[in-house]
Amino acid sequence: MNATPEFPYRKIVVTGGAGFLGRFVIEKLKAYPQVEVFVPRSREYNLIEGSEVKRLLSEAKPDMVIHLAAVVGGIGHNQQNPGRFFYDNLVMGAQLIEQSRLHGVRKFVATGTVCSYPKFTPVPFKEDDLWNGYPEETNAPYGLAKKMMLVQAQAYRQQYGFNAILLLPANLYGPGDNFDLETSHVIPALIRKCVEARRTGSPFVEVWGSGNVTREFLYVEDCAEGIVRAAAVYDASDPVNLGNGREVTIKELVKIIALLTGFQGEIRWQPSKPEGQQRRQLDTTRACEKFGFRALTPLEDGLRRTIDWFEHAYQTEIAV
Repeated sequence: MNATPEFPYRKIVVTGGAGFLGRFVIEKLKAYPQVEVFVPRSREYNLIEGSEVKRLLSEAKPDMVIHLAAVVGGIGHNQQNPGRFFYDNLVMGAQLIEQSRLHGVRKFVATGTVCSYPKFTPVPFKEDDLWNGYPEETNAPYGLAKKMMLVQAQAYRQQYGFNAILLLPANLYGPGDNFDLETSHVIPALIRKCVEARRTGSPFVEVWGSGNVTREFLYVEDCAEGIVRAAAVYDASDPVNLGNGREVTIKELVKIIALLTGFQGEIRWQPSKPEGQQRRQLDTTRACEKFGFRALTPLEDGLRRTIDWFEHAYQTEIAV
């Protein structure tokens, strides 16, 4: 989106604004001189507590809330924390939407997850397929909790005329991602494993699963662009996918990352480990039609930027 002095909302609260995606959304919003952005930090506002949500909105008095905060992690972390992931995400979303309505917020922008889609959704995933089955089991509690924001947004639009929208990003990656192997997603985990193996001279890296499942990856800055475009102009009840339309197998992804990191050793697959949904790719037609969003960053370019960031961030020792 081109820098312009006009944005239809002036005071904006961005939950999760200090996080991976949030930092890029904040940068996009800074292009608009009249916009004031407030980022509630978790140490100051516990958004799982209703009283804290009320205090946040009373103090900030926003015209718009962009809700990016989430309790999230990779497959293993999802399996270890299904109750926490369900409750924390459900309660955060429900209370923020309800209190935003009560505090006169003009628009609420919710970010959901591709994990909300049914396990056997035909590829490419269309938004109309969202309710045609149960999500893949390893991350269903998280996916369902986030999907409840769509139910709430549509119900509140119908009963109260409250302007709330839901966006469904593909798997994100990019500079500043979480590279902790215990909690990270697949791209940062693979980057870290390959870089560490190259630096230590390890002859192999281990990768969960068979490598045959597919995913779609959206560069974080592209996602931020889509969110800000939608925040400005999209005011309908239908959920909208944000993706780049490219489906890639994990085997292909590993080859690209190994090449870009300079790792030349063996890839040891761990087929006994869970690998989640078999295929994922989003239909991105609606985002293009409704607010002119197209992802511009090719996967190889985004991976190169992410690897460069990681290499520079941990020049002497990887200690995330």
